Amino acid sequence: MKKKLSVVIPAYNEEKNISFLVSELVRTLTSTIYDFELILVDDGSKDNTLNEIKVQAEIHPNIFYIELSKNFGKDYALKSGIDLAQGDAVITMDADLQHPPQLLPRMLKLWEEGYDIIYTYREEANPHVKAYQRIASKLFYKGINALSDITLENGISDFRLLDKKVINELRKIDEYELFFRGMVKWVGFLQKGVPYTPAKRHTGDASYSFINLAKLAIGSIMAFSVRPLYIATGLGLFFSLASLLYIPYIAISYFAGYDALSGWASLIATISFFGGIQLLVLGIIGMYLGKIFLQTKQRPSYIIRSTNLSVMKNDYIRV
Repeated sequence: MKKKLSVVIPAYNEEKNISFLVSELVRTLTSTIYDFELILVDDGSKDNTLNEIKVQAEIHPNIFYIELSKNFGKDYALKSGIDLAQGDAVITMDADLQHPPQLLPRMLKLWEEGYDIIYTYREEANPHVKAYQRIASKLFYKGINALSDITLENGISDFRLLDKKVINELRKIDEYELFFRGMVKWVGFLQKGVPYTPAKRHTGDASYSFINLAKLAIGSIMAFSVRPLYIATGLGLFFSLASLLYIPYIAISYFAGYDALSGWASLIATISFFGGIQLLVLGIIGMYLGKIFLQTKQRPSYIIRSTNLSVMKNDYIRV
């Protein structure tokens, strides 16, 4: 009996890429020894993406769509497809054709050799993005590695293959602000990284801005580590002890007869500095509390508006 592959592809405003993507994947996977299904997730697109997916689903009986009720974000779109996938392995990739389908045979070979997770990372700087985007990407991964409990290669992507045993564990996870790249690293199993050179987007431009990347970095760090709280505690302890050094200065000033009004500028600067530190520490604590508050609400990670999959309801999805 043939093994089955599920390819999960989140799509947001990718109407011009869908037909080319499907054509490339069908051609590549048809040449393998596996049965396969393509699951394209429309993540609340504002263009004609969903209709383009439906057209492909009418042409190919093994192409399925999931329409989310709004834009929940790429990671939740990935999870919705993974939750409903029926394959012995699940392949995730982007819809912009920057992830080369030609790499799939190599990934499948590694899977057959016994690896549970085969992930990809950029072999070199992406030549198809702007300079500030490359810098922001490097800072993102350096920040994640320095402040969290996981290690990610620079340029690690959402182009990966996951064995069914890994999928079964990922389905159990229901976290607020899910960071899928980090979660795949966190679950462990036998992993293998494969370098690749990203192709140019077939159409359109990358939608991630520096601000979005910064938000993602902060959320990801807090999702995998309490190290920022330790840093905040260390800052508080350091400045508390450092403030004791001011006592000898006060005593010397008093006995030397210095004017009590002198040094007001440095005093104001000191108060402002420590006030800023306090606000920073409170802000870090507040963000963790906010995430706890949102997690306790237990809202569904995503809501499916429509799908042509017959396995819409299972133990891992609330619709």
